[in-house]
Amino acid sequence: MKRMVMAACAAAFSVAGVHLANAEGEPIVIGVASGQTGTLAPWDQGAARGAELAVEDINAKGGVLGRPLKLVVRDTKSDPSLGPTVALEVLDAGAEMVLVACDYDFGAPAALATISAGKIAIASCAADAKFGVQGVGPKAFTMSLATNGQGALLAEFATEQAGWDKVYIMKDTAIEYTKSLCDNFRKRWVELKGEDSIVGEDTWNGLNDNAIAGQISRIKAASSANFVMWCGFTNNGSMMRQVRSAGIDLPILASESMDGSHWIDAVPDLSNFYIAVYASIYGNDPEPRIADFMKKYEAKYKEPAKMGHVVTGYTAVEAWAHGAEKAGSLDPDAIKAAMETFSNEPLLTGGSTFTPELHINLNTPMLMMKATNGKFEPLGRRAAEKVDPPQF
Repeated sequence: MKRMVMAACAAAFSVAGVHLANAEGEPIVIGVASGQTGTLAPWDQGAARGAELAVEDINAKGGVLGRPLKLVVRDTKSDPSLGPTVALEVLDAGAEMVLVACDYDFGAPAALATISAGKIAIASCAADAKFGVQGVGPKAFTMSLATNGQGALLAEFATEQAGWDKVYIMKDTAIEYTKSLCDNFRKRWVELKGEDSIVGEDTWNGLNDNAIAGQISRIKAASSANFVMWCGFTNNGSMMRQVRSAGIDLPILASESMDGSHWIDAVPDLSNFYIAVYASIYGNDPEPRIADFMKKYEAKYKEPAKMGHVVTGYTAVEAWAHGAEKAGSLDPDAIKAAMETFSNEPLLTGGSTFTPELHINLNTPMLMMKATNGKFEPLGRRAAEKVDPPQF
């Protein structure tokens, strides 16, 4: 009997192996409608490349429902007003799912056009919790950790650092992500350290402002500050260069919007800089699957990834494929329902959880890294111990 069971299992595995090795039929189109050029290019181009690697890996294992995947990429030029037009281009090319920009403000217009056409839209890394059921629509998902989780994670990390008792908060008001990141950091920090531990708060607009001389003067005047919470995004690194050039050498704490090698040259020998990222791009990620992915990326594109967000592009396709396989169908409503059952679903970036009410993760771990003399070292992955759910 034991031999018969083993033989039956071997036969089943062999049949499955044939299926997995031979994806056939008309390709299933995955569309990308995001900023391949312009402001969001460092995020969105990398996410599109990550999606391409996911398509290759999934096809090598037999595709989705036995059919191969095909990627169609179009450029919004990082202009939200072009989002609907570009989304319709990939939908006209047959897209069953559309990957949109790594931001609520930039990605929502393309996502709205996609779900209006009855298809699922997934943002590679829009982290404002409005990207989902409440702010875009029932078929909108994002692979990001919500700013609720990111802000709480960073606040808890900061409380564990020796001497980090007083914070100066710098908030970029250009996009919803940076505003809600600071708001959620502030809320958790005050819970842990009290209102008096905030010695200064300032704002700027990363899309419109070229200089922050006034803000720098006020940081210098806040002599009791032990560190700066930096809720901004990279652009060309000019803001961070201004801070360090002014002689402010306080620890600076930031999140994944400041990830990337594309701006580091603007701040030579960057030090005392701490950041939460989805993946290390420096060949030292402690998670073996992500480290292997980064090797594949460099081998394919002949250069290292510029931002860790390449893994969220991969995960977006991976998540949709898991949903289609669970549903046993390409019907968008069935895939949506299947994705809403994800509970710590094993994906490249870690366990992913969705519900009918929340299409964004709250507890996915992020990798903390520290820069010293321009070199980044991993400090380990962590998730927040306490995350308040989004309020809409």
